[in-house]
Amino acid sequence: MLKSRLIEQIAERETDKHAIAERVIAEPGLLSELYKGLDAKEARIKYGCAKILRIVSDERPELLYPRFDFFAELLDSDNKIMQWQAIYVIANLARVDSRNKFEKIFDRYFGPIPGPVMITAANVIKAAAKIALARPEMTGRIAAELLKVDRAKYQTAECRNVALGHAIRSFDQLFDQLEDKEPVIKLVRKQLKNTRNATRKKAEKCLARHTG
Repeated sequence: MLKSRLIEQIAERETDKHAIAERVIAEPGLLSELYKGLDAKEARIKYGCAKILRIVSDERPELLYPRFDFFAELLDSDNKIMQWQAIYVIANLARVDSRNKFEKIFDRYFGPIPGPVMITAANVIKAAAKIALARPEMTGRIAAELLKVDRAKYQTAECRNVALGHAIRSFDQLFDQLEDKEPVIKLVRKQLKNTRNATRKKAEKCLARHTG
């Protein structure tokens, strides 16, 4: 792979990814180099490009929206890191989804929640609130997917406790948009007895905010 100056900068050990992302935002033509960089054999380039695309999605998701289908394909990638990056980016693209593309991948996107890979499920769970806030009409369906964490099967019981903590945080953010709040309240109340201290505290705070 012939390295451009941009790729050389990304390959540097202490490169400022945020500064490069700002440059890309100012010069969107550079995006093509980042997409090519995702195929690099060098991990520093591959994951550096992915990180910069992630930052761009935070600030200017419309610049990446034309490649929505590309990121959707990464949801099935064997490379878990690339899969997790795609989960994050797509959540940002939801707020500029003028062609309703997310609807077509809804089931695939939330598919990891029941297990078996907790880290993948956690990435989806954390992104769920962002999508619900961008697409309020999907809130009920998204909540139904998040509720599946209660019966999820991960590597260990503690993994499930961690995932439940992430779910509570997402429910906390989208709670006011829920038409049917009772199933969520029921799940959160169950976690008052969770053996993981952090998850138990999240449940306490969520209930205090939303049930008085």
